[in-house]
Amino acid sequence: MDLRKLKTLIDLVSESNVSELEITEAEGKVRIVKGGGAVVQQFVQAPMAATAPVATAPVAAVAAVAAPAPTGHVVKSPMVGTFYRSASPGAKPFVEVGAQVKEGDTVCIIEAMKILNEIEADKSGTITEILGENGQAVEYGQPLFVIE
Repeated sequence: MDLRKLKTLIDLVSESNVSELEITEAEGKVRIVKGGGAVVQQFVQAPMAATAPVATAPVAAVAAVAAPAPTGHVVKSPMVGTFYRSASPGAKPFVEVGAQVKEGDTVCIIEAMKILNEIEADKSGTITEILGENGQAVEYGQPLFVIE
């Protein structure tokens, strides 16, 4: 589970009346317990093995590691799904860092409910950062690219 998602979950638990939250996803399981000394436990499920605790950290320590906000125009995910940089596994990526794009050019694909959705640049410019990881889940509004 990526750090931004984990931080969001921690903030939600901290600001609510919920004292414990456990979420299971394909890549593992996370359990957040709120109390005097709030504890976060993340479990990663290895193939063909039982889940095992990976980390236990105070909430403040996890929140302090948040990534800096990207500068420039950010292309965000318009939906929840799986991020792909190319049209097929062996194909060349739609864009690389340094590539010039025009408004309307396809920059990636997001698969949602077995449908492949082409995501287009909403501004012309140069790709300066690629924030999405190929084959990884993305959330609505998650930054994918930075265009300058």
